[in-house]
Amino acid sequence: MEFSTEIEVRFSDLDAYGHVNNAIFFTYLETARTKLFKDYLSKATAEGLFFLVVKAECEYKTPINYSDKVIVTIMVEKIGNTSFTFNYKIHNGENKIFATAKTVMVTFDANKNKPVKIPESFLKLLTEGCCTV
Repeated sequence: MEFSTEIEVRFSDLDAYGHVNNAIFFTYLETARTKLFKDYLSKATAEGLFFLVVKAECEYKTPINYSDKVIVTIMVEKIGNTSFTFNYKIHNGENKIFATAKTVMVTFDANKNKPVKIPESFLKLLTEGCCTV
């Protein structure tokens, strides 16, 4: 699976040095994940199924400036029974990579208040893929 979306750099994302603050990189990852889940998992979320981040890491490669084009691409690294790992690339759509990142996600049933097996519909999306936005 690979999912890509463009992220708009806002002036408020910038730090005192004039580039995107390191903490905002995680907001960009969250924005891309939210778009993916909204486009493909809104029914599951409406029924109380959530996908929670239990681990997040980011390796910064080069600063993002206000004028940079920013794209976040999500790829699946690993799929378990109740969890899965997303790899991310924050880039400009050409040769510039701003950062690589990873999140471990757990499928969580809010009604049962516990992790549950990844639903077949989402498992299919993870293994077969989806589109670029």
